[in-house]
Amino acid sequence: MYIMYVDESGDPGLNNSPTRYFGLSGIVVHESRWRDFINALISFKKTIRHAYGFPVRLEIHSSEILNKNPYGIAKHNRLAILRNFLDELSKLDYISLTNVIIDKSNKPANYNVFDSAWLTLFQRFENTMKYGNFPGAFRNDHGIVITDATNGKALLRLVRRMSVINYIPNQQHFGPGYRNVPIIKIIEDPHGKDSRDTLPLQAADVCAYFLTQKYIPNSYVRKSGARNYFDRLQPIANVWARKGSALGIVDL
Repeated sequence: MYIMYVDESGDPGLNNSPTRYFGLSGIVVHESRWRDFINALISFKKTIRHAYGFPVRLEIHSSEILNKNPYGIAKHNRLAILRNFLDELSKLDYISLTNVIIDKSNKPANYNVFDSAWLTLFQRFENTMKYGNFPGAFRNDHGIVITDATNGKALLRLVRRMSVINYIPNQQHFGPGYRNVPIIKIIEDPHGKDSRDTLPLQAADVCAYFLTQKYIPNSYVRKSGARNYFDRLQPIANVWARKGSALGIVDL
């Protein structure tokens, strides 16, 4: 079984939205390495407690860490915590990272940002499992999706629809048009969990944050030279999600 932990960055709205981009990052780990993954995340939390005084029980939430400082940690050290987190994730050769980002500035008024991003992520998760391209190559395995405890009903609707009606563009040998290819690898409904209690979701949050910062960095990230921190994740990038891209980012 493959488990995909997903978090988002940015706002999915089109009108009067505070953000130009909406991004999703999904960290995938096989059940056989799940305990290794959790132990690595716990070890990292203990390391930053020792090095920076960051409490183990405090949630790693990127935007809050950079914009709030309840523990008196200097801002450059808070940025270093996030950078170190990316570096630790990049060392784990048994996880994979799939990313989708949407530039909302060129979309028509009826474009559904939320649905388009999540449908694309689910499809890439499905395809990568189907062709055995995740670490471990458990080609016969299925997968489940775990998200932050938001938009649960909307995601449930999307996955259930894709399991019955899922039109995708024809490949060349099928001719023009679309064909219905229901998903079969993603099982169960997406599970919502509180990110405060789920370390892999906190990891996905950091990935998603620097995904959008790569495209439109805030003033502090730009000034600190952190715009391309996302590139540090290249070793775990799911390049099958977008062939020909070193980072495998699916941009819509």
